[in-house]
Amino acid sequence: MPAALVISGGASFEGKTTIYVVISAIMAAFGGLMFGYDNGIAGGVTSMDDFLKKFFPKVYERKQKAHENNYCKYDNEFLQLFTSSLYLAALVFSFVASHVCTKYGRRLTMRLASFFFLGGALLDAFAVNLPMLIIGRIFLGAGVGFANQAVPLFLSEIAPAKIRGSLNILFQLCVTIGILVANLVNYFVAEVHPNGWRIALGLAGVPAIMLCVGSLIITETPTSLVEREMFEEGRATLMKIRDSANVDAEFDQIVHASEISRQVKNPFGKLLKRSSRPPLVIAICLQVFQQFTGINAIMFYAPVLFQTMGFKSSASLLSAVITGLVNVFSTLVSVYAVDRAGRRILLLQAAVQMFLSQGIIGILLMKDLKPTGTLGRTEAIIIVLLVCLFVMSFAWSWGPLGWLIPSETFPLQTRTAGFACAVSSNMLCTFIIAQSFLSMLCTMQAGIFFFFAAWILIMGFFALFLLPETKGVPVDDMVNRVWKQHWYWKRFMSEDDPDEDMKNSRLEMAASPSRSHS
Repeated sequence: MPAALVISGGASFEGKTTIYVVISAIMAAFGGLMFGYDNGIAGGVTSMDDFLKKFFPKVYERKQKAHENNYCKYDNEFLQLFTSSLYLAALVFSFVASHVCTKYGRRLTMRLASFFFLGGALLDAFAVNLPMLIIGRIFLGAGVGFANQAVPLFLSEIAPAKIRGSLNILFQLCVTIGILVANLVNYFVAEVHPNGWRIALGLAGVPAIMLCVGSLIITETPTSLVEREMFEEGRATLMKIRDSANVDAEFDQIVHASEISRQVKNPFGKLLKRSSRPPLVIAICLQVFQQFTGINAIMFYAPVLFQTMGFKSSASLLSAVITGLVNVFSTLVSVYAVDRAGRRILLLQAAVQMFLSQGIIGILLMKDLKPTGTLGRTEAIIIVLLVCLFVMSFAWSWGPLGWLIPSETFPLQTRTAGFACAVSSNMLCTFIIAQSFLSMLCTMQAGIFFFFAAWILIMGFFALFLLPETKGVPVDDMVNRVWKQHWYWKRFMSEDDPDEDMKNSRLEMAASPSRSHS
């Protein structure tokens, strides 16, 4: 599949979209499978009576009382901590992963992620008390922090610019598949007494093993090899993944970016500079908005949420499976459209659809679901359909693009540090939602959906006015072709150092095609 890639100055990178690149991308994307499986499994497990009786007996007792407030029967800070502790750990470990990613490469970082995740799965599957359960979640969080740091960067760095969006979204596609698989597992093990929950938690080790095997097979990215001064290996890898011997232009651009990066001794300090503000603000805001759409409130607690709406246990798990299927197939829409339609149009369309879905759900619940009692059959079906419409729009927009855009917009000198800030912001917001959602549901009741709808309105205006289009732009050419051209962000791109222009000119001369690194 030919893929001539346009860069600044009118030149092009020669090469093809090779089968090797696609296979490497799929194997790396197994990191998303780990993340998605845990997202989906936690909510189902916390709705299982056997699990609640063993670790959260007060929640179990409250659940059995028919007269108890529908919106409050799952409100328990320790139950929320079971879900949210993973994301707090991921926040911390994403910064450790940034250092490992830069110094030792993307492959090793993914391998370490699989080890952490496998250890966490084993601890949770054999947990005998709440501390052991929480420690297992912390190990899982370390795995998520490492995987979410390395995988999107790996995918962006090996992909030709023309299909970078599609390949990067493989990560989010695997997240959605992981959620679907988790919902199916929850549905089938819910009636396995008393250890169905152990099976559900233990199976998290399967995607961890898949990522470990994948990390042994895939190549390191040319960018990471050059970053670590392995020039010969970097050029050979680039020739292999592009299936072309004529890679001088692309290789020299990577070397140029790497040599500028090497001048930066403190990448986190560089992120505080004025010229680093545009990609940093975009990356952090995308993570905040992604979580405050309310998607994880629905995905974490889908079975709990559907039980709150009056569904029986098995029906609530089945409804979660339906939303999981919608999630997977809608992500495929993004794989097809992101490099054709672009990033912004998907985000803007989805903001409208999500706003309407959340708002109507809130209106229906406020009208029909009282603190005691259940929804009627018709109202319940409408709620499920609206949840599916919400999940559908998120899956082809803010879900995958929240990871894609930060992975492709930072220059190399701040790429791993900047993406670590993005990952940690995502995990912090995910922790806040996971830790507070059940309490918010109890306090705000149906009003919680209006809360999320308000956030969606804000993020829609953010995407409309402040988010640049990055479709088809090489990752190492974003500053010149995106940030310096944007109506607002270009004002931040004046150099921080008056000698920066002279230094960059010297580096450009040093990295010219006449220089050999092989």
